[in-house]
Amino acid sequence: MRLLIVGSLGGEMAMASKIAMSRGAKVGHSDDIENALASLRAGRGADLIMIDVKLDIAKLVALLEAERFSVPVVACGIDTDKQTAVNAIRAGAREFIPLPPNADLIAAVLEAVVEESHAIIFADPSTGAVLDLAKQVAGSQANILITGASGTGKELIARYVHNNSKRAAKPLVSINCAAIPGNLLESELFGHEKGAFTGAVARRIGKFEEADGGSLLLDEISEMAPRLQAKLLRAIQEREIDRVGGTAPVKIDIRVIATSNRDLEAEVAAGRFRDDLYFRLNVVNLHLAPLRERPLDVPLLCNHFIAKYADANGLPHRQLSPQAVDLLAGYAWPGNVRELENAMHRAVLLAVGDEIDAEALQLGGAPAKAASSTAGAAVAAEAAVKASEGLVGHTVAEVERDLILETLTHCLGNRTHAATILGISIRTLRNKLRQYADDGAKVPFPGELQRAAV
Repeated sequence: MRLLIVGSLGGEMAMASKIAMSRGAKVGHSDDIENALASLRAGRGADLIMIDVKLDIAKLVALLEAERFSVPVVACGIDTDKQTAVNAIRAGAREFIPLPPNADLIAAVLEAVVEESHAIIFADPSTGAVLDLAKQVAGSQANILITGASGTGKELIARYVHNNSKRAAKPLVSINCAAIPGNLLESELFGHEKGAFTGAVARRIGKFEEADGGSLLLDEISEMAPRLQAKLLRAIQEREIDRVGGTAPVKIDIRVIATSNRDLEAEVAAGRFRDDLYFRLNVVNLHLAPLRERPLDVPLLCNHFIAKYADANGLPHRQLSPQAVDLLAGYAWPGNVRELENAMHRAVLLAVGDEIDAEALQLGGAPAKAASSTAGAAVAAEAAVKASEGLVGHTVAEVERDLILETLTHCLGNRTHAATILGISIRTLRNKLRQYADDGAKVPFPGELQRAAV
């Protein structure tokens, strides 16, 4: 992971930098916001920005959005009060880290924001066969096409290929072709010169140049517009690119790894994807089966994610109950590994007692149904009546507010974990918390509840 620290490196910030490096991060530094933007434009890249709370966080976030740098921001500060932390979150920071830095807290925030863990957990022979083929071809210069449904782990396989290649010492730069409008994707990939179009305030190095010497991951390439497909084909064939507004080609040395959750042969037949580009990318195809076809992977993945999120939240390691195991084994996992991870995260936080039982699992967007009995049905009915009585007289907005704030308190102020449990995006959660704070509600901020619990 590449961490960019913005602000003075004196004292506590230097300590935070050393902690991040000890956790495997590559750390860069800029004294101010302008130099930080210049570093990103020059293609040095960052997966996370940590900024001194004394600087103008709102300005940084606005500039990142204006220039389409998709980099999360966390704020940190020394001897700051609650209002300072709240203001940092309102300004657009993803989290707030109090200084002096706590090593475990920094590690938890880094993992929550950028999900640094890239281990591939498997037991099913079909997954092993894909990894064997990936390792066999990783040392070559061949382009790789990774296919499979959303959430099957295509990006993890891409990282596995890169990390086992001769390019492992250089960066793996990724871009989601489905997440960026077509008229902006060209600039993101190839870069632009100052003044090339409205909003091009300075020269910007694109993903191709940023990945020079390493690998470029084109995620969901089937979403790329045909016009841009032609320019991409030329870049792959000629090993050179043209910046938008540029006057001379730029030589590049990269390996392309592409992913798609669609059948690209069908897309070619339908005229939506160029056949010559498909053949250039599909030198080697690595196909990941959906999780429902890899049943031996499920229990291993469950145990891995249970341990991961128990450690992250300071909770005991619990085993799955026999009823929960049966429920998980019979589930179809339409969201694949990504859905399984979220389900285990929720289960760790919601479980009570010595085991994670079926009631702690919420699959398919609804609470899981455990085996019922007459006595159990009676208890559930009584609980439902009591719950409904507590809701009568309150508006839907009030009930939603109480649920969100109670969940946030349960997660010790961690917005990422709370959003996962609630099933909403982190952006939606932040917007609602900002509204509640403006209305006078007490909104816990990251770090406050951890210290109160000590």
